[in-house]
Amino acid sequence: MMIYVISFFTTFIGPLIIWLLKKEESDFIDHHGREYFNFLISFTIYSIIGGILVLVLVGIFILIVIGIAAFILTIIAAIKAYEGEYYRFPFIFRIL
Repeated sequence: MMIYVISFFTTFIGPLIIWLLKKEESDFIDHHGREYFNFLISFTIYSIIGGILVLVLVGIFILIVIGIAAFILTIIAAIKAYEGEYYRFPFIFRIL
């Protein structure tokens, strides 16, 4: 759960440190660390595309939706991790 909670304060470094230190100890932590970084990569790509589409004015709406979705999905993932459930983010690329 701390991977998701600390991501509100440090998007990359905090979750990375927790994941790298604890992934060998627990398959559960490894799963959520991978999910978070797949989520981060995917939403970064979506944000870049939205940023490019700002030139067509539809990108502003896309960036707002991406921001709200990222916030809500991170909260849902933190709650699921706290409850001990494996959670898979929707709409992300499974790279890691």
